[in-house]
Amino acid sequence: MQRAFGTLQRYNETLLFNPLIEQYKTPFGAVATGQRLDILFPVRSDVKAQKVFIIIRSSFFFERIELKYDNTINDYDNFSGHISLQQAGTYFYRFEIVQGNHILFVGKDTNSQAIIKDWMPEWQLSVYNKDYKTPDEIKGGVVYHIFADRFCKKGPSSVSKHGVHKEWHQEVTIVDSDGVYRANDFYGGNLKGIESKLDYLKDLGVTCIYLSPIFESSSNHRYDTADYTKIDRMLGSEKDFKNLIDSAKGKGISIILDGVFNHTGADSIYFNKFGHYDSIGAYQSKDSPYYDWYTFINYPHEYMSWWGITVVPTVKRTAKGYHELIVGEKGIINKWQSFGIKGWRLDVVDELTSEFLEKIYSCIKKNDNDSVVIGEVWEDASTKHSYGEERKYFHGNQLDGVMNYIFKEAILGYVLNNDAKDFIVKVMTIIENYPKQSLDASLSLIDSHDTFRAINALADVNVANTSKEYRLNYRLSDDEYSLAKKRLKIASLLQYFLPGVPSLYYGDEVGMQGFEDPINRRPFPWDNIDNDLLNHYKFMGNLRKSYRQNFIGDIQITTLDNMICIDRQGLMLIVNAGQEKPLDQNYYDMFSKKVVSSLGQYEFLVTETP
Repeated sequence: MQRAFGTLQRYNETLLFNPLIEQYKTPFGAVATGQRLDILFPVRSDVKAQKVFIIIRSSFFFERIELKYDNTINDYDNFSGHISLQQAGTYFYRFEIVQGNHILFVGKDTNSQAIIKDWMPEWQLSVYNKDYKTPDEIKGGVVYHIFADRFCKKGPSSVSKHGVHKEWHQEVTIVDSDGVYRANDFYGGNLKGIESKLDYLKDLGVTCIYLSPIFESSSNHRYDTADYTKIDRMLGSEKDFKNLIDSAKGKGISIILDGVFNHTGADSIYFNKFGHYDSIGAYQSKDSPYYDWYTFINYPHEYMSWWGITVVPTVKRTAKGYHELIVGEKGIINKWQSFGIKGWRLDVVDELTSEFLEKIYSCIKKNDNDSVVIGEVWEDASTKHSYGEERKYFHGNQLDGVMNYIFKEAILGYVLNNDAKDFIVKVMTIIENYPKQSLDASLSLIDSHDTFRAINALADVNVANTSKEYRLNYRLSDDEYSLAKKRLKIASLLQYFLPGVPSLYYGDEVGMQGFEDPINRRPFPWDNIDNDLLNHYKFMGNLRKSYRQNFIGDIQITTLDNMICIDRQGLMLIVNAGQEKPLDQNYYDMFSKKVVSSLGQYEFLVTETP
């Protein structure tokens, strides 16, 4: 066969096949091992296709399968076939049309529709283990992300030995007087404070609290763990932690912890760089029981650390002693699972080996199969590669879900740029690539402790070439805040209506401002709440609670004159990021309790469809 270079231009056109339409690929999206996948591939009759092949490949698999001719309808010759793949993995497929002595190559365009053209992208097919299930408890709910030092303080709190203590109203520190940022300013937020606000969280519709790290540490963010076996005494005691878990459970709220298992703190019982612990740390002696946990370049001062940040030395990926500490019979996972937590968010999960991750997953599930395992992944987790290996997050024994930063990009992008097509492409790519059980257990977010707060990201403020001190002191003007709040309302509705579990970063619901960290980690302004915004979030939280099964079910996403329409099994959202537009009919809006016939810029409606 020859490539039809001379005739390709004539057929540089789209065909009907589109896997986003279930008629052409059944079932939609990811499939289980051994599950039958049916393909219908229509070809324009004037192409005069003699044969059609589907080519399926992965890093370990290749097959070219001929589709059979079925019939001709409306000037399209229909070819069909089915596939059943026995091994979990990420596969890619394309088509070839045989036309006489020529082969026409078919890939996908930006809308995922088939196009006859050379060198086009292939479609992706995710295949997961048929026994793969994810916990139902988290699905359809609302997660509230708390930065433990900054949410609420109740009663006296312990004093850090090496930090700076601030009053709740004081500004965060971005750099110390010597030009170094140490993240050692503390406000005293604690576990009792969180417990005191459980009714507030329940009113927001919160069903799960995701706590930033709570183990002993020298920093306020506590991603530099000093001792995994201890709750940081500034946050409270083990009894306080158990009380929080039990009290939250009584209000229908579960707790998940942040597991930082790629690195420890330099100021820790394991490394002990500053001699603050009685133990012999790896930094102090090669005879330390922790010495082989770390990689030293020039002992002891030069060592491997996460992103070169010396306060967080990385743990060797094969450190057996460390693995035993985390997943052993008397290990960290088992200890804290016994308190009644319902899962873990795993920090920088792509830094962990697959073997270690599978041990962590297995240990968590052995304790409680209904506990959720969430990975921090910023990219499409179904195609993630790191350290030279293809990550198998959704095959069935590594993760239940991830932090869905792709949805964040799609949501903020639509609200700022009014591009419905780009939104749908980004969102549908993830919906197609992730197994539904993984997507339903993933966290949908629009910001986090690692990003600008959403209200700042949505304001018409360019701070790209400003100093960090300028950004620290910047407050949105009344006009900037008003615009950003309108945008935040439709962004948050998209967040709450898309698949997955919305993860609400503490304070977003009351209008907290902040650019990059640590400016986005200010204490919660309990005496300065935007009640209009708070009521908006309460409405969405109660909507999730009342229609929980809808938010676990199927989804339809369409556009209406560049407005986004999301239908969750009869509960529909329409948002408009552009100028005022008429609707296709009159709708009763559940939020305003009015009949709506058009939507202005940054307006929305929520309605039940007949």
